[in-house]
Amino acid sequence: MTDIIFLRSVHIDTLIGIFDWERTAKQTLIFDIEMAFDCTQAGQSDDIAHALDYKAVYDRLVAFVSESEFFLIEKLAVQMIALIQEEFQVSWVKLTINKKGAVGANIDVGVIMERGIR
Repeated sequence: MTDIIFLRSVHIDTLIGIFDWERTAKQTLIFDIEMAFDCTQAGQSDDIAHALDYKAVYDRLVAFVSESEFFLIEKLAVQMIALIQEEFQVSWVKLTINKKGAVGANIDVGVIMERGIR
């Protein structure tokens, strides 16, 4: 299967970080998400019931991330991927989390994780 549904440049504010000052205010993380999903049936039926509802994925991730209080983006990434795979029956996920500015102004830093079978 080679069909990919994606969400790019998703900005979500959350409490994240290991330093005391990071635990006092939410920071904005930027997410890119790719999900393997067989779009054949949706492409034939033109029915949302046969598609991966990316709005539902987006809404769920915003709710999850905005309420989370992880110390590490690695932990957040693992939990987000598990959520997507379990709640939306997605076999493969590639997730990029960008914690822009964490090591200096305008410097991109983050993690890319890929889990599952594509």
